[in-house]
Amino acid sequence: MGPSGRDIVFRPAVAADTTILGRFGSLLVSFHNELDPDRFLAATERTEASYAGWLEKQLVRQDVVMLVAEVDGAVSGYAYGTVEGPDYMALRGPAGVIHDLYVDQEHRRLGIGRSLLELMVGELEKRSAPRVVLSAAARNEVARRLFAAAGFRETMIEMARER
Repeated sequence: MGPSGRDIVFRPAVAADTTILGRFGSLLVSFHNELDPDRFLAATERTEASYAGWLEKQLVRQDVVMLVAEVDGAVSGYAYGTVEGPDYMALRGPAGVIHDLYVDQEHRRLGIGRSLLELMVGELEKRSAPRVVLSAAARNEVARRLFAAAGFRETMIEMARER
């Protein structure tokens, strides 16, 4: 039982989860687009299914970590990360990279995001990632506070200019 009295379970994602994760991915795309429509893609009617199919293909990769959170037996959030080698375009050495972290609206404020983040960092470090990096939208103050509280520091600031 979690602190809220609800049964919260964290586990590796499986193929059967990818349909709901596709929905969450589409919501993540829409959220970012709402924050800054000039910078972030808009979701389409195909985003959910396309993202679900893409995530299912990622599950078999050895360099991928995908975790889900269940509340009372229903998938309520996920984290997706990879272990990567040097990236000269990003000017960084080998790292664990957290690409997605999402918790369904009705299950927020239960500590699920923080737990998924901590579990993901642990899994990436177990796989020999010497550092873990992630990105957050500049206008996503909630995520930025969560990441800072977990020990992440700002290292790059992306800037955009539209034509």
